[in-house]
Amino acid sequence: MSTNDKGLDPVTFEVLKNAYVNIVDQMAEQIFRTCYSFVIYSRDFSSALCDVNGDTIMQGSGDIAAHVGTLHYTAKAVINNFKDDIHPGDVFVVNDVYQGGTHFNDTRIVRPMFYKGELLGFSQANGHWADVGGAVPGSFNVNAIDHMAEGLRITPTRVWSKGRCLDDVCRLIASNTRAPADIIGDMQAQAEATRVAEQEICRLVEKYGLDVIKRSFGAVQDYVEVLTRQRVSELPDGVWQTEDYIDVDPGLGEGLIPIRITMTIKGDRVHYDLSKSHPKSISSFLNACFGGAFAAIVAGTKMQFPEIPLNSGFYRVVTVDLGPEGSVVNAAWPTPVAGFCSGPFEKIMNSIFELWAEILPERAMACTFNLDYLLIGGRDGRQPGHQYFMWYDWMVGGWGARNGRDGWAATGPVFGVQLGTQPFEGQERLAPVLTTCHELQVDSGGPGEFRGGMGVEKGVILTKVDRTVVSYCCDRERSITWGLWGGLPSIPHGVWVNRDTQGERYLGSLFSNVPLEAGDMVSRPSAGGGGLGDPLERDEELVCEDVADGYVSIERAAKDYGVVVKEIDADLAEYEVDHEATLARRAYIRSNRAKWLQEDAETVAARYRAGELTMHDLIRAHGVIVNWGSGELLPKTTEQFRAMLMRRTAPYWGKSVASGKDASVTLKVA
Repeated sequence: MSTNDKGLDPVTFEVLKNAYVNIVDQMAEQIFRTCYSFVIYSRDFSSALCDVNGDTIMQGSGDIAAHVGTLHYTAKAVINNFKDDIHPGDVFVVNDVYQGGTHFNDTRIVRPMFYKGELLGFSQANGHWADVGGAVPGSFNVNAIDHMAEGLRITPTRVWSKGRCLDDVCRLIASNTRAPADIIGDMQAQAEATRVAEQEICRLVEKYGLDVIKRSFGAVQDYVEVLTRQRVSELPDGVWQTEDYIDVDPGLGEGLIPIRITMTIKGDRVHYDLSKSHPKSISSFLNACFGGAFAAIVAGTKMQFPEIPLNSGFYRVVTVDLGPEGSVVNAAWPTPVAGFCSGPFEKIMNSIFELWAEILPERAMACTFNLDYLLIGGRDGRQPGHQYFMWYDWMVGGWGARNGRDGWAATGPVFGVQLGTQPFEGQERLAPVLTTCHELQVDSGGPGEFRGGMGVEKGVILTKVDRTVVSYCCDRERSITWGLWGGLPSIPHGVWVNRDTQGERYLGSLFSNVPLEAGDMVSRPSAGGGGLGDPLERDEELVCEDVADGYVSIERAAKDYGVVVKEIDADLAEYEVDHEATLARRAYIRSNRAKWLQEDAETVAARYRAGELTMHDLIRAHGVIVNWGSGELLPKTTEQFRAMLMRRTAPYWGKSVASGKDASVTLKVA
């Protein structure tokens, strides 16, 4: 197959291929400028063009990774549900996770595109609606036992019929949410974006002819397929395996929940097998249906080939076996899945980064921080009638260290890099929640020869609130952001209320509907990225520079990197390395660190409770995981976490990544 077997001349093909990217970007601009909700304004949306079969013709240049692999499923769901009952001027809405969606907040508007009565394809705009009903504000209900408690499930539904808005249907949908005006406004903004796409496609038809445009839809998919196959065929065949973890299944007690991935490259195809993952859905909403899991596979793989456009041609090369329906990565109706993005999705993407580091080591990257959503909702005492408010926040954090480079600090999650950091001024105008701090978190970057990027600390205080609750969707409080090739982990996620006061409460990384009152302070860190390479191999002067920059404390420079730094003038950020003390310190760590990972875990936890050891000591030196609020040892979790360190970290100690990865340690299994 050639890249141009549809009979298009090369110039026309290139013009149209790029025109389709431009059209999707125009859709994004339309949504951004006309949306009503602050969440969508902060760029939690994506768009796509699909052909008459529902296959993706083109994505835009700034789409959310979690949406990437699912928009074709949405188009196919509309086709399957309405078949021949699709007409010019129709518009459909769907958020059904069991028909290929991600979670119910991600609501897609789908418009069939016609030219003079002939169906050409579909345009669609997906936006994360801040609330779709359910038991908690923001619709992220950790305690949901089925999807009914998460909000409104919208199977493919017609909301415009032959150009006429079905106001009663729109009102029905909006009235089942806590922000009906925003929902109506966002629905109209998304629908208008799809109309822009249809208008632009028709303009291209007028210029190039109907036959050329129809052939080009297939040609751009064939182009991506051929280009991807060529790249894959240049790589070595083989089978590689790894696993990552969700923190816990609340119904099973403490213990990490495995997400296991086997990747096979054979010829010009890449196949992923997730069938050995935890075989049942877990009793929280950290599950993924097939759409969300497939999106993670696509997004993680696509990041290895940034120069290749993304459409359904890519899916012909990258295939997936999720195993039997009903697992944590292939949840079945009516399993709750609102937290898929913080659960399986994030673990799958980071596992894929690790697998591809074996094949393309120059692109290696350690684990990134976990996506989080903090939702505070209730009644706004500043407003007449105490109207509903929803303070809907996500954090930036640290990306994993890369081969030859430190990780990016304070960056959007791999879930969606283009997610904007929400302006605090806008948040404070829309909700009675005041930001008190937002700063880089010292010692949050995972230590390594190359350091993980820095996470941040964010704190807020509630002002005039009434009947207000807080919910949090996150993970990696226990399966802490890990390092690669000898690198060390970052820090745990978790939320505190009124920290460092007499009434402080630790809520952890996964909870819903916790009551709050005016004056309550809520704070949380985002993790940094994992380190890459043995931290004892990091250049001493780089560690000293990190101390001067406020990225690493003097204490952790000695404990994590074995570098003894002396303060000369803190106000002038002047520090220097004690080279003799550093040689002795590094020799001491080298001779003891293997033993530290084998010390009795309960004894280590007791020393933490007594204040002799810090959280960083437990995680990075001893591999011990406790309840970070009470200090209680989590024995099964600790055993699994230590095993992870023995697999990802300890085998690589004593060798510099700069001189090449140790080829004797590999994830390759056949």
